[in-house]
Amino acid sequence: MPKIVIAIDGYSSCGKSTTAKAVAARMGYGYIDTGAMYRAVSLYFIRERISLSNQREVLAALDAIHITFNHNKRTGRNETCLNGLNVEEEIRKMYISNIVSEVSAIPEVRWAMVAQQQKMGRRRGVVMDGRDIGTKVFPDAEVKVFMTADTYTRARRRQEELLEKGEMVNLDEIIQNLEKRDKIDTTRTESPLVQAPDAELLDTSHMTIEEQVDWVIERADRRLAEIHRLSGSQTKKA
Repeated sequence: MPKIVIAIDGYSSCGKSTTAKAVAARMGYGYIDTGAMYRAVSLYFIRERISLSNQREVLAALDAIHITFNHNKRTGRNETCLNGLNVEEEIRKMYISNIVSEVSAIPEVRWAMVAQQQKMGRRRGVVMDGRDIGTKVFPDAEVKVFMTADTYTRARRRQEELLEKGEMVNLDEIIQNLEKRDKIDTTRTESPLVQAPDAELLDTSHMTIEEQVDWVIERADRRLAEIHRLSGSQTKKA
């Protein structure tokens, strides 16, 4: 059975990462959290006091950044490592959310991360989620999904995630953060957040994670069946 690339793009806090992880687990595919990569870069920039407007500093910092993903067998979770250190919990905090869209809008940052992401997914059999997977990273992905949800639902979900980690954040602050990130993501010059013409729209406002996963799996199964059918037809012709 051939393996494919599943690209899940969309707005923040729509359930992209949770859905992508579950889809990858059910299909036996690798999972690449591209948003975590930009969060890790943001963390490095903050710790090293990198000026976002200083191109020389940004380029030097990118040369020193190495991001990997480890699967924790005990927790069953993927963990983001920055230069060998587990930063999974730290990069999910609100202060990172407040800067990540600005960092990811820097062309040099996107070029560096896209190159790493394309290398990771070259062998296919991966599920990637982010902002430009179906338009920039893997425009030839066999399955493309663009996720959205109303702002209030997204903010409430984000607040629940933060509360689970012991971080209390006012809902209005989260809404403002989401609106700011949406504006930056959709208007940036380099790889803006847009729905690819061949991506299917998935509004998760009133869906459970299980329903979202089933929805994506159904599209993936349909695409795999189509590829298998075309492959068999070409074999018969030969």
